Amino acid sequence: MSTFQAPKGTYDLIPPDSARFLAVREAIAAPLKRSGYGYIETPGFENVELFARGVGESTDIVTKEMYAFETKGGDRLALRPEGTASVLRAALEANLHKAGNLPVKLWYSGSYYRYERPQKGRYRHFSQVGAEAIGAEDPALDAELIVLANDAYRSLGLRNFRILLNSLGDKECRPVYRAALQDFLRGLDLDEDTLRRAEINPLRVLDDKREAVQKQLAGAPLLRDYLCDACKAYHEEVRALLTAQGVAFEDDGRLVRGLDYYTRTTFEFVHDGLGSQSAVGGGGRYDGLSEMIGGPALPSVGWALGVDRTVLALEAEGVTLELPARTSVFAVPLGEEARRVLFAKVMELRRAGIAADFGFGAKGLKGAMKNANRSGARFTLVAGERDLAEGVAQLKDMESGEQVPVGLDGVVDAVRQRLA
Repeated sequence: MSTFQAPKGTYDLIPPDSARFLAVREAIAAPLKRSGYGYIETPGFENVELFARGVGESTDIVTKEMYAFETKGGDRLALRPEGTASVLRAALEANLHKAGNLPVKLWYSGSYYRYERPQKGRYRHFSQVGAEAIGAEDPALDAELIVLANDAYRSLGLRNFRILLNSLGDKECRPVYRAALQDFLRGLDLDEDTLRRAEINPLRVLDDKREAVQKQLAGAPLLRDYLCDACKAYHEEVRALLTAQGVAFEDDGRLVRGLDYYTRTTFEFVHDGLGSQSAVGGGGRYDGLSEMIGGPALPSVGWALGVDRTVLALEAEGVTLELPARTSVFAVPLGEEARRVLFAKVMELRRAGIAADFGFGAKGLKGAMKNANRSGARFTLVAGERDLAEGVAQLKDMESGEQVPVGLDGVVDAVRQRLA
């Protein structure tokens, strides 16, 4: 056994399970690629201030969960706890918003880091696929992103998820609600940390998962009762567009999410088969974030879906993904001359787009066939001295057991026909 193990709260992705994670990432990304979203990749760490300003200094992410450190050069950096602030920073730095085609549509995939109490569905290192549409204020854009996430989950075979929807208002109407909520919270029996949070950002208290706090919040005022006419109209248009597309959602007046930058449309994808960690993804509109981090006014909207939790949701529903075969053909050489010939055939198959592997190492026929079975290959390609003298190799169907000789010059065509 190795002396070293993966750090607490993290995990390794190894075959064959890693194939499911790749399939989930690809399924989430597929509708984005069809909708004009370009791929972006940002560093795994950023300036601490980017997250303090963008995510919010009063959030648990910044105050308790962020991995922050100082470099040898004295820079204060943090491992990224979420993707939106980094993507927006990169877009601003590259002046993508000045190219004249707004919104700037971007998607990303990567690892994120938060110091949390490890449990099933909540890790200190986790994987997300996200999408951001930067520089346009349009309810159709909000609806588009929700539809794309819904389509991605449906394409994977997920059925038992729900979409929660709310509006957090804007800079015109939220201050009025903020004051009303603070008045309500001051009358509750809350600990000092929670009361302090209520003074800085009272909406954070609504996101408190502790049962003792949630019980006291039963009569809390709801933001939807304080929305200005513009925010009401905007939210109703998002709802109408989703309904027209047949996307079911639930209005949740208490949904606030865990980040400070959200405005207006806010949504969450939840799966009831995951226990307490029911959120599999979510997002919303963040019209003021660009200005918070020193950029121009760029109304924007986006989401992030958890790959880890999506895999758990698939398991909870008993959904088995149809994964492409890792190997279609496994070559088994018998003798040195056969090794050279079949090695060349394996390369030829790969260049023709057919997944192929080779019996590496000096193994006898029995051992090599065991490896072929373990590989999951549909066919084995076997050749010995007598086969080579006749200019053929034996192609064996591992499902039916049927074995036929095929000419060495026609191996690719023979395999292609049978796979089709």
